[in-house]
Amino acid sequence: MIRILVAEDDEKLNKLVCRSLSDGGYEAVGCRDGAEAIAAMDGGRFDMIVSDIMMPRTDGFELAETVRAADKNIPILLMTARDDMAAKQKGYRLGIDDYIVKPFDMDELLLRVGALMRRAKVETAKKLEIGNLVMDADEHTAYVGGEELNLTVREFDILHKLLSYPKKTFTRTQLMEALWDYDSAATPRTVDVYMAKLREKTAACDGFELVTVHGLGYKAVPK
Repeated sequence: MIRILVAEDDEKLNKLVCRSLSDGGYEAVGCRDGAEAIAAMDGGRFDMIVSDIMMPRTDGFELAETVRAADKNIPILLMTARDDMAAKQKGYRLGIDDYIVKPFDMDELLLRVGALMRRAKVETAKKLEIGNLVMDADEHTAYVGGEELNLTVREFDILHKLLSYPKKTFTRTQLMEALWDYDSAATPRTVDVYMAKLREKTAACDGFELVTVHGLGYKAVPK
């Protein structure tokens, strides 16, 4: 069963979220703040994190930063009453996957959780098929309409990363941390150069569009 860690200092909301997730077929474990959540992760495996932002001791941003340092792939959904761009930018830069703004309907929460879990599983697939593009992670090959696409190793990795999480925004820093060595001389501008080349090379692809998210980074949007 999929295990979801819920970090929320409001006891009533914590119990409500956990109960809704349990009714939805998940195993939910509630924590009252980020520090308690980190301790729970040290003691067991979780498949997803659902966290409030404003919490005592360790807040949602600090929790996300700690989680991402240990696991770059586990989905993180932040619950927040702060629907401002600055909060979203900070969260996405730390590597969170989605936001849900309070007050929210529990059915919407379940829909978002389900969507994030599906995206997380896509990245583990050996082959991606989107429109007329087929990518094989084992062979490191890509074909558009049966014609092989001439991609460098890093171009392939960037494209595969973006297409594995449709509509998710990756910052330049996230892409660099995931796909470049720590001792690399690459800069955020390097990512821009690769994205420009990828747009040219995937111009014939009919299933998605590579979109620039101003102030944040890039994402692949299905057509």
